[in-house]
Amino acid sequence: MEFNSINERVKSIKNEKERLNEFIEEYKPFIASCVESITGRKVEYGCDDELSIALMAFNEAIVKYDIDKGNFLSFARGVIKNRLIDYYRKERREKSKILYLSKDEEEEDEEAFDKMSSARSLEIYEEKEISYLRRLEIEAFKKELEDFGINLFDVAKSSPKIKATKKECSRIIHFILENKDLLEVIIKKKYLPVEKIASGMKIHRKKIERCRNYIIAGVLILKGDYNYLREYIDWRFED
Repeated sequence: MEFNSINERVKSIKNEKERLNEFIEEYKPFIASCVESITGRKVEYGCDDELSIALMAFNEAIVKYDIDKGNFLSFARGVIKNRLIDYYRKERREKSKILYLSKDEEEEDEEAFDKMSSARSLEIYEEKEISYLRRLEIEAFKKELEDFGINLFDVAKSSPKIKATKKECSRIIHFILENKDLLEVIIKKKYLPVEKIASGMKIHRKKIERCRNYIIAGVLILKGDYNYLREYIDWRFED
């Protein structure tokens, strides 16, 4: 059976286990490339836990995929990223428990010192883990920006410097997020519908065009799974 696109193919195999498994086998190189872009190292099936997580995530993506939501491979890449982040967070929690185990036979002063050392060790470990997870989000964000033909430098260049302009951009970003049709155009067609936004908000299109890249970045961060990136960027309305 021939299909016009991979999206249609995925839609047709959801409930057919044999064809679904064949599809996953065929896309193992894609799955591995997703993992390698996230981990920053080469991975091998049968050796790296991340690949097992990614295979399950890819299967999950097939089952949950809605053809109206856009390109399947982009959707699958997002699911893989999210499941790996969940995996790393779980690993961090388990290691945290180990660090907090106490030694009952130690002297009181030694126990106190050990607790301080464990607490500091945990703090350092968590800082490293958060830094790592943040890097994962940045890499995923960079790839999402590439679909719009822009990069982080473009976003920084179009970032508003004047408070009033930043406030206006925040209004535009929130207007888009609250408008399902506008958001769908941006996510599916990978462009900013300037005329529709200008018309809907009753503002001049130049205000939107001047900060186009910044607005796109804001929409992507707020609608996506970028928990750590949000901590460093204030997209709220300013007084």
